Amino acid sequence: MTDTTDTWQVGDKTYGSRLIVGTGKYKDFEETAAAVEASGAEIVTVAVRRVNVMDPNQPMLVDYLDPKKITYLPNTAGCFTADDAIRTLRLAREAGGWDLVKLEVLGDQKTLYPNMVETLEAAEVLIKDGFKVMVYCSDDPIMAKRLEDLGCVAIMPLGAPIGSGLGIQNPVQLRLIIEQTSVPVLIDAGVGTASDAAIAMELGCDGVLMNTAISEAKNPVQMARAMKLATEAGRAAYLAGRMPKKKYADPSSPLAGLI
Repeated sequence: MTDTTDTWQVGDKTYGSRLIVGTGKYKDFEETAAAVEASGAEIVTVAVRRVNVMDPNQPMLVDYLDPKKITYLPNTAGCFTADDAIRTLRLAREAGGWDLVKLEVLGDQKTLYPNMVETLEAAEVLIKDGFKVMVYCSDDPIMAKRLEDLGCVAIMPLGAPIGSGLGIQNPVQLRLIIEQTSVPVLIDAGVGTASDAAIAMELGCDGVLMNTAISEAKNPVQMARAMKLATEAGRAAYLAGRMPKKKYADPSSPLAGLI
C-alpha cells in the first residue's frame, strides 16, 4: 500500500504515487486502463499528437481513464522544434483545459535525445504563456539548472534513450541534478524493468516516468504492478538510508563476548 504520508507536489497538486505512466503502445484502450490501474499511477502522460483525446467520433482515452480521477499530462512526443511543441500544447490546452504539461523537443529520430537549445526556447515561451512545464532534458546538471531557473515545475532527465530499456546509465550526473534542484526530479525514459525503477528512486528521485517498459512487456498489467512495487521499494530504501559500502567483510555478529 502507498504511504499516504510520503507525498510529493508538482504544480499546485499533491500526489501519493511517484510512478507516472504513459498511454501509448498498448494494444487497445482496455489494456491501457488495466495497466494504469495496476500501476497505481495518479498521473498519465498523453501524446496529444498520437492518442485520441479530442475526436468523439473515434474511441477516446477519456472513456477509459477518467480525467476527474487521474491527472492527464499532455506531452509533445514527436515534436522536433520549439514551435511545434508550443503549438501542440496550446492546442491541448484549448481542447482539455490542461496547463500542467510535459515538454519534450527531440533532436533526431535515431536517438530521440532532447534538443536542449529548442527545449530552452520552448520552455521560456510556455512558462510566459501560463503553462506549468515539466521538462524532458539531458542528464546535464548545467542545463537542468537553467530549466529550473526559467521556472519549470519539474526536471525530467533521461535515464537512457527513450524506449531503449537500458536502465539508469549515468547515476553520477543524475545525483548532481537531484542535489542541486529544488523542484521535483523524475527519471524520464530508459527504464526497462522493475529494478531500474528501484534504482532511480534509490538515487533520490521524486518519481519515475515510463511507457515502453510496461506497454511492451509480455504481460503489461503484471509489469505495471511490478513497477508500482519497485517504485515504492526504491523510495522506502532511499528514506531508510542504505548502509555504507565497505572494501572488506564486516561480521554481522560482534566478536566480543565469544565463548
